[in-house]
Amino acid sequence: MKTFAILGALFSSALAQTLCDQYGAYSNGRYTVNNNLWGKDSGSGSQCTYFDSISSSGVVWHTTWTWSGGDNKVKSYANSQVALTKKLLSQISSIPTTVQWSYDNTNIRGDVAYDLFTAADINHVTYSGDYELMIWLARYGSVQPIGSQIDTASIGGHTWELWYGGSTQKTYSFVSATPITSFSADVMDFWHYLASNHGYPASSQYLINMQFGTEPFTGGPATLRVSQWTASVN
Repeated sequence: MKTFAILGALFSSALAQTLCDQYGAYSNGRYTVNNNLWGKDSGSGSQCTYFDSISSSGVVWHTTWTWSGGDNKVKSYANSQVALTKKLLSQISSIPTTVQWSYDNTNIRGDVAYDLFTAADINHVTYSGDYELMIWLARYGSVQPIGSQIDTASIGGHTWELWYGGSTQKTYSFVSATPITSFSADVMDFWHYLASNHGYPASSQYLINMQFGTEPFTGGPATLRVSQWTASVN
């Protein structure tokens, strides 16, 4: 047993990765963790993301950041991403996911959110789409999604503000009024709601990307810890 414990510790240590480059990424199995400082030039600061471990219970990671300037600009989207086979939304039966997370400093401006893209072209780049679905589990400092609120929805045992905006890329954002730090759901429930109530074209849109992470605007130092994240597309 002692030997197994030592091997387990060595294995966990071997998995640990530090990502400080703008687009630093690390993949293991079905999951990739990304630093993704795509908006860093809109302010000043720094951020590093850490891949901690992976197991049958999911991926574990954290990110630490400090940002200032450009108060209403997103600086980054550090995230965990799941590998998937691109399918039409109408051909997907379920997208089960579970996440447990915490922030050590909530005196910040930012959000914690799922981010999914769909496109009519199966070969579309995966960092954008015809449509974007965001599920905001928390927002801090009165930040707002793209567009304006168009609806209120009850999905997965929670009540959400539904926001809509964008032109070339149409973005739907479901926003929780209070932080949800432990979340289990079928993301298809959100797509079904959009198809039934807001004309989302599920039969012609391929799911091309699914991620979970945080969008900081300003504040810090702050650390988001994701103690579990799992996702799959069925």
